[in-house]
Amino acid sequence: MYTDTIMDNIKYFTLLSRDYPNVQRAAAEIISLEARLKLPKSTEMYMSDIHGEHEAFSHILNNASGVIREKIDVALAGRTTPEENAVLATLIYYPVQKLDEIKQSNVDMNEWYKTAIYRLIDVCRHVASKNTRQWVRQAIPEGYEFIIDELLHAHFEDHNKEFYYNQFVTAIIENKTADDFIAAISTVIKRLAVHRLHIVGDIFDRGERPDIIIDKLMEHHAVDIQWGNHDVLWMCGGTGNPLGVVSVVRICATYNNLDVLETGYGINLRPLAIFAEKHYNDCPVFMPRGANPEDEDAKLVAKMHKAISIIMYKLQCQVIRRNPCFYMEDRCHLLHIDYENGTLELGGEKHPLLDCDFPTIDPKDPAKLTKEEQAVVNKLCRSFIECEKLQEHIRFLYAKGAAYRVENGMLMFHGAIPLNEDGSFREIFFGGKGYKGKALMDFCDKMARVAYFGEDGTYEKQLGQDLLWYLWCGKNSPMFGRSNMTTFEHAFLENPLLSIEHKDPYYIHWENPDIAEKILAEFGLYGPMARIINGHVPVKSKKGESPLKANGKIIVIDGGFCHAYHSKTGIAGYTMVYSSRGLSLRVHEPFESVEKVIKENSDIRNKVDVFETMKKRMLVEDTDEGKYVKTVIGDLKLLIQAYQLGIIKEKRS
Repeated sequence: MYTDTIMDNIKYFTLLSRDYPNVQRAAAEIISLEARLKLPKSTEMYMSDIHGEHEAFSHILNNASGVIREKIDVALAGRTTPEENAVLATLIYYPVQKLDEIKQSNVDMNEWYKTAIYRLIDVCRHVASKNTRQWVRQAIPEGYEFIIDELLHAHFEDHNKEFYYNQFVTAIIENKTADDFIAAISTVIKRLAVHRLHIVGDIFDRGERPDIIIDKLMEHHAVDIQWGNHDVLWMCGGTGNPLGVVSVVRICATYNNLDVLETGYGINLRPLAIFAEKHYNDCPVFMPRGANPEDEDAKLVAKMHKAISIIMYKLQCQVIRRNPCFYMEDRCHLLHIDYENGTLELGGEKHPLLDCDFPTIDPKDPAKLTKEEQAVVNKLCRSFIECEKLQEHIRFLYAKGAAYRVENGMLMFHGAIPLNEDGSFREIFFGGKGYKGKALMDFCDKMARVAYFGEDGTYEKQLGQDLLWYLWCGKNSPMFGRSNMTTFEHAFLENPLLSIEHKDPYYIHWENPDIAEKILAEFGLYGPMARIINGHVPVKSKKGESPLKANGKIIVIDGGFCHAYHSKTGIAGYTMVYSSRGLSLRVHEPFESVEKVIKENSDIRNKVDVFETMKKRMLVEDTDEGKYVKTVIGDLKLLIQAYQLGIIKEKRS
């Protein structure tokens, strides 16, 4: 039987023999892998809805949602005070800035260095204890591999080597490399504290610098992203799709955050500014959020906001008419305006508009761009396509991202799995074919990739780009999860609630454990530890709303990173930590500033809610990684048999 398996896959085993050319090498790898299976499961951290809040994101990334402070307290228990631990934590989070601050405090730096380095070694040894030595070495910055590896595996109780190890620390200080060493070992601690980072959507919009967040994610050792509706909109813009591009610009103008385009990505907005100044007077209705209405710069942004909004509504009509399967004809508002009387027909009734100044709209063909508008769009699209940094970020979103992810019993997606009122999966049709449940998510993932990587000029690529925009705001979009996006009503109607953004029935049924189990089963997940990790909908914590739905089968980790949500949620975001000992939610208070952390050693205050503790510590063999390792072990055992049977010849190293 085994011989048949080997012969049926002889090409694979021949290739495998290149890495393991003889029985001894294969057997040694099996021993290593079997030992690895008995290590504790690595820690995973889940974040969502960061919305450009780069400082808060960076801090939570640095403190690993409070995990690092917990490790410090355990590693140094009984030997240090809470105040000393707080200083050490700040040093690990921000080594360069904290060292600068300490040097100004008139302490004996040589003694301080020695104490700090020994404590950092103890903490690093503790976080390294559930990792293989090979993985720890990979986490060490270049140039410090030998020194840190030696110190982490030092036995200071061995008096024969005590002087040897102490000499390392003395040499580090005497050779003026203590600062670099502290930065290096702090990096190792942060890398080992959390093995994998899951971002459950919405990196972009609202906050100041999503580009900085992407830069940091690109440096991370192990990250994956489940696209949110704000992310797919930027991906749509990154393809050069006109509606995607202008929609991104409009949102940046809405939040008075055009700086991310101009400074972050070098997008030239001057053609839009010139066009807006030429055609629009003061636009108080389009004043960006939080701006001073008397500020001249804000007045210009308001004009740009209105100009790009009108262009967007025109292009929106064109895309909706091109895709009747979107069923979004009710969002073609420009086609339902009585331009002579200044009213909008909505729900069979006419409503007065707050702003009736439409200098670029032809009432006979409201969706047609003027030549000047088309020129503005063309220049913006070219800027998006030619921006090297933006394109690098978009490619990263594709490389590390997906519509959903299944790992270690967790189903992660940003918005909703569309459901009918009765809780059944809703079937959505594109191109005459219906999709629902997992098949819908797979289709969305596939078409999102076609939108960027497909052949230019093809129907499939155009559909993919239109679908990316649909995923941003379509009524059946799994990443949006609402019936419509009422940006037009909020801009032009006194009562924007005339159009209600009805939530998908998913949000009605998500308290039902049976529905949660059904969704999990659709993605091949069963058992008590299987869960859905959701973002997208801020949890109103201050009103008593719980992030745990369906008896804990669904966990909502959008607690409102964005400043705009703090008044509604009462907190500044949830993160979740999944360690070998269980699941815990971390409730974070608003982040004030890096400067305050460094000066006062004040971390983000967070509450840890442990809601699932393992009966026995979870090991690598209990994870998806463990399943893969067991498969490799099985293949190596077959390779050894191939050697022993003479099917493949051994090579002596």
